Amino acid sequence: MFIDSHCHLSFPELREQLPQVLQAMHEAQVHQAISICTTMEEFPSVLALAQAHEPLWATVGVHPDSEDVHEPSEDELVAAAAQAKVVAIGETGLDYYRLAGRSVQDMQWQRDRFATHIRAARRARKPLVVHTRASAQDTLDLMREEGADQAGGVMHCFTETEAVARAALDLGFYISLSGIVTFKNAAELRALARFIPADRLLIETDSPYLAPVPYRGKTNQPAYVRHVAACLAELRGVDLPTLAEQCHNNTCRLFALPPNSSATA
Repeated sequence: MFIDSHCHLSFPELREQLPQVLQAMHEAQVHQAISICTTMEEFPSVLALAQAHEPLWATVGVHPDSEDVHEPSEDELVAAAAQAKVVAIGETGLDYYRLAGRSVQDMQWQRDRFATHIRAARRARKPLVVHTRASAQDTLDLMREEGADQAGGVMHCFTETEAVARAALDLGFYISLSGIVTFKNAAELRALARFIPADRLLIETDSPYLAPVPYRGKTNQPAYVRHVAACLAELRGVDLPTLAEQCHNNTCRLFALPPNSSATA
C-alpha cells in the first residue's frame, strides 16, 4: 500500500484526466495522495478535488516561486486549514534558484511569506510542507526563528546535503524523496537515501513533474510513486512491502490520515 505524499492534481496535465489518474493509482496500489496547493487562487480547486474523492487530501499555501498572486494572512491560512480534508500548510519555503537579476536581499518578500506560513501552521496545528532550493541555510534559520518545530512537517522533494537533512531531522521534520532518486546522475542523493531514519522517510512524485525511471521525461502521476519506493527499497536493503509500509505509516502519522483508504472514488 503506497501513499503519494506530494502531487499537483489540480494542474491541467493531471486534472484533465483525473478518472484515468485515479484508476492508475488503484491498479498500482497507491491508496492515497496529497494534492498540494501553490497559490490561494488555486486553493478552491485543490480543496474541491480532495472533498470529491475519498483517497485525495489537500493542503493550503503559496509556493515561494509564485509571484503576483494573492498574499494570504495568517488568519486566512488558519481558516483554510480548518476545512475538511486539508491536512497541511504549504507548499511554502524559500527558493533563490531563479533570482532574475535580483539579490538574495531582494527576496525578503519570500522570507516574510514563509514566516507567515510557519506562524499559521503553529496556530492551526497542521504540519508544514517545505520547499527549499538554493536557500537551505536561510530556510533552516527561519524555521528555527519562527518555531517550525512546534508545527512539524516535511522537507519535500529533498535534494540537499546530509548536513541539511540532519538539521531538518533535529527540528522534527520528515524527509521526502521523489523520482529524482532514480536518476543516474543522483548518486549523492541515493547515498543520502540510505541515511534517512526509517521512521522519518516519505515518498512522493511531485507530479506532473520529475517522473521516475522508467518514465523519465514523461508526465508524472501518483501511480508512479511505487517506482520511487522500489528504488529506495533496493538502496536501503529492505523488501518493497517493508519500505512501503514504513512510508505509509510515516505519512499517515505526519498528516493525521486514516490508515486505510481506496483509490476508487
